[in-house]
Amino acid sequence: MPGNKAVAYIGPRHVEVQTIDYPKLELQDGPGVNRANVGRKTPHGVILKVVSTNICGSDQHMVRGRTTAPAGLVLGHEITGEVVEAGPDVEFIKVGDLASVPFNIACGRCRNCKERKTGVCLNVNPDRPGSAYGYVDMGGWVGGQAQYVMVPYADFNLLKFPDKDQAMAKIRDLTMLSDIFPTGYHGCVTAGVTTGSTVYVAGAGPVGLAAAHSAQILGAAVVIVGDINAERLAQARSFGCETVNLAQDATLGEQIAEILGEPEVDASVDCVGFEAKGHGAGAAEAPATVLNDIMTVTRAGSGLGIPGLYVTGDPGGVDSDAKIGSLRVRLGLGWAKSHFFTTGQCPVMKYNRELMMSILYGKAHIARAVNATVIPLDKAPEGYQEFDQGVARKFILDPNGMIPA
Repeated sequence: MPGNKAVAYIGPRHVEVQTIDYPKLELQDGPGVNRANVGRKTPHGVILKVVSTNICGSDQHMVRGRTTAPAGLVLGHEITGEVVEAGPDVEFIKVGDLASVPFNIACGRCRNCKERKTGVCLNVNPDRPGSAYGYVDMGGWVGGQAQYVMVPYADFNLLKFPDKDQAMAKIRDLTMLSDIFPTGYHGCVTAGVTTGSTVYVAGAGPVGLAAAHSAQILGAAVVIVGDINAERLAQARSFGCETVNLAQDATLGEQIAEILGEPEVDASVDCVGFEAKGHGAGAAEAPATVLNDIMTVTRAGSGLGIPGLYVTGDPGGVDSDAKIGSLRVRLGLGWAKSHFFTTGQCPVMKYNRELMMSILYGKAHIARAVNATVIPLDKAPEGYQEFDQGVARKFILDPNGMIPA
């Protein structure tokens, strides 16, 4: 049986590559595993040899110590892999298949799954709807920043690529299907982005860049990306976005007006989440900033997509309210402007097949948009450190040396 190296959270700003157990078709006890899930058998699951697995901004929230993640938690919810073992109840997925794994774990049987709300499956997390690999309070399913990982409900969850050679040639793009491409796209769709829209995307990290590229695919006339990180804003401009630098003194509305001639847009997408900072050079953390910004600059009757992560427990919150996810949001402003908004996990399976086809046939170039950068698994600690410092890259881990140069 092969070994299995994996990336584990040790403590704030500290991850390590460790040797862990080779996965079984049964959920084992371990850091973060919900007690009610221990021993849960998964004859409907498969073991994947991981081809690519990405470092995500959501992982970074945990690694910064901004969640209740326990030491030893194996990280990683963005997974693409080759099936090396299939459980006895797996009917359609075969050994040798190459597939994308939605970060949402979904049973395919409950009411929510049947309504395509796979981000809030009712059967995989004993504590509340919704689950994910390698993430705090999500049921304890072992993460995929590893050489091998178990994926349950494989016939339902896995998106099989139609041709392995074609897929490997585009693996840097296809690896984004597990999370950030559908998540950015979902933020745009739920905000109502369509042909001719003017769009504001808050945040130029990988999800923000994915949302900006998604807005272009959806036909937006102008996509404006805002951030305080000049390098990331330059990356947004590299594929045709306008940008606003929120470290400057001018307000967001004033900077948008310089681009559009008016201080409002047709739709806005929050790709920052609960670690947002205020405006101006050296601004401190102010977690409701982005939510209040997008209500301010989005025209009345329009939509706000909110794929940025907000949590119910934040040990590093700026005050007692923020520590429990209670923020000073100007809901009255949104109400007065008749805004509609959508929050929560992206239901990846609602979009991933269509986005796969856009990649395979050259209509989407998500790896270029997010500056995909491949590194070996043992360089994951350095990748986390660089990502935390704000580099304009999306790090792809190559645990088994399978990604072509």
